[in-house]
This record gives sequence, C-alpha cells and structure tokens, in this order.
Amino acid sequence: MFPLQTTMAPLRFVREVRLPAIPDRSYTIRIQPGLLRRVPAEVRRNARGGKVFIVTDSNVRHIYGRHLLRLLQSHDVHSMLVDFPAGEASKNAQVAGMLYTALLEGGVRRDSLIVALGGGVVGDIAGFVAATILRGIPFIQIPTTLLAQVDSSVGGKVGIDHPPGKNLVGAFHQPSAVYIDPEVLGTLPASEFRNGLAEIAKIAVALDPLFVKLLERVTGELTKTNVGLLSRIVSRAVGLKSSVVEKDEREAGVRRSLNLGHTIGHALEAGSGYSLSHGFAVSIGMAVEAEIAVRLGLLKRGDARRIVALLRTLRLPVRVPSTIDRNCFYTALGADKKSIDSELLFVMPSGIGSCAIGVPVAPGLISDVTGIRP
Repeated sequence: MFPLQTTMAPLRFVREVRLPAIPDRSYTIRIQPGLLRRVPAEVRRNARGGKVFIVTDSNVRHIYGRHLLRLLQSHDVHSMLVDFPAGEASKNAQVAGMLYTALLEGGVRRDSLIVALGGGVVGDIAGFVAATILRGIPFIQIPTTLLAQVDSSVGGKVGIDHPPGKNLVGAFHQPSAVYIDPEVLGTLPASEFRNGLAEIAKIAVALDPLFVKLLERVTGELTKTNVGLLSRIVSRAVGLKSSVVEKDEREAGVRRSLNLGHTIGHALEAGSGYSLSHGFAVSIGMAVEAEIAVRLGLLKRGDARRIVALLRTLRLPVRVPSTIDRNCFYTALGADKKSIDSELLFVMPSGIGSCAIGVPVAPGLISDVTGIRP
C-alpha cells in the first residue's frame, strides 16, 4: 500500500497550460490529495497503447515505484520500472546513458511513454531522456517532493549537470500531463520539505506580493501533514508558475524572473560539492541577491529585511557557509546560462513581488556580500 493519509482535503485544482505557439504541446496539471491512487487510469489514457516506462530513483522505487508498477499492470498497462541512484550526483550523462540503454533494451518506441516519478532530479533527467531518445517521446510528471511539485515539474525545462555547473545540457520538452498529490509529501524528511518551501518563497517574492502576505500569515501552520493548506499553497505556486510559462516558454523574458536566487544559489551548490541542497542554496541566494539589490539601489532596505525574515520564519538558511570552495563557486558563476559575453547578469528583487531582469553585477560586489574571495 502507498503510505498515504486517509483524510481527503476537498480541494481539487486543475490548470490547463496553453502554449499558443504550439497548441498540441499544451497540457493539464492536476492537483488533488489522493490523486496518486487514481493515476493508473490517467496514465493509460496518455499511453496511446505503447509501453510505459516508470523512471524513478532508488529511494522512490521502494516508497512508490514498485506499487505504481503493480497498479499499472493491474490496469493492463504494459509497463517497466527503471531506477538510478538517488541524489544530485546522478544527474549526469553517465546515468542518462544508462537509462537510454535500459529503455532501448526494454523495447522503447515512439508510442512509448515515460513516467517521471520522483523529485526534481528524477523529473529533470527522465524528461531529458524523453526529449532525446528516438528524437523525443512523450512523458508525464508525477512529482513526489515539494520542490518538484511547485517548480521543476512545471514548465518543460529538462536537463543534466556538467562539471562546470548545473543544468548546462538540456532541452525544453513539455510534459503531456502533471499529476500532483500533496499527500505524498507526508513521507518527506523535514529538511526536504523545507527545501521545497524555498522555491515557494521564491515564486511569491518574484511574482506576487499577496502570496508573500499569505505565506507570512500561515508559516506556523505550513507543515507536510496539513494537507488542506498545503494543497492551496501548492496550487497558488503552480498557478503562478504556469501562467509565466504560458507567456514565455523559452525563458526569453518574464520567465527569467523565476531564476531569482538561482545565480548565486547554483554557484553555492557547486561550491559545496552539491552537499548543499538546491532549495537551501536558493534561499541563501535570495538573501544575498536582496542585499546586492539594496546596494545597487534597486530594493528598499525594509523589503530586503522582509524577504530575509520570511526565509528565516520558514526555517531556511540565509547565510553563506564558510566551507564553500571559492574556485568552484566562481567557475559556476562564470558558466551561468544567464550571463552574456562574460558579464554576470542577475535577476534581482526590486520589491515584494517584483523583479529586475538582466542586472549586471560586478564580481567585487559579489565578493563583498558573500565573503567568498576570488
């Protein structure tokens, strides 16, 4: 049995993501407690008669993967489970190659379907494999972490890491559907739950001042077992992100606002040898970038304090660790995809719920604020 709660919250959120340029790549996002139990019927509708490959990691395989496989098979869905070692270290070309081999040997065809079952790493690498194997096959996202539910499962950005930095090899490959069940978050470790709260805070600070006010009001109640409140918070975050994706699928304009905290955050992840989780790194990145924005005259000091206070209330880190490797940090900054002609360009908070995009920042100012010397 799935280790899920039996209490059902009433909320059922359905969002249609419409991509006007290519309508046949529009898709549905469903958010509902208990949805995972009903996924097999949804998968069968998306499978088009081909074989279904569940791609997951070694942790989720034992919690949900094997049971989902049995459920699919009980619905007469020809399916196979493929997993890889859990963790950011697996998001690389070697693991992608292993997945290609497993799928090809398993009989993957153009009418096959990949089910990405897991957190952000699973969604990114499974989506990348789906985008590239046989020149592209459909996939659906079933995110099992808070971070993946509110961020990486929505929007079609898929990819793998490369030694200079995160997500440097990838594609835009929209899922056929996204199924989000807030009940599965009950199995998350506390630190992993807070990891996802960082992305929720980022979406709010970047896009919606009313969402920031809501988070400030409910932080004490926002726990992984409060499924009703959590469903509404996840729905609000997903609604905001999907509306941005509809306007700017390829990250040419407004979608870049969702990179708030990520330029510094990705560099901190690399500088920590990826021992610092993505959400925690983004939280620190938001705090650092808020301070830089104040010094550049883009953000009021009071708004910066409010951003940091929200992060602290969510029990998220805001200080740069003293153990960051400076060479890895600055190498990752230099490889950042948002930079142009070696100039470091940032997304900076310009207020509560608004951002400035493409702000140049001198390395000396980064050094002063982070304490990491080049």
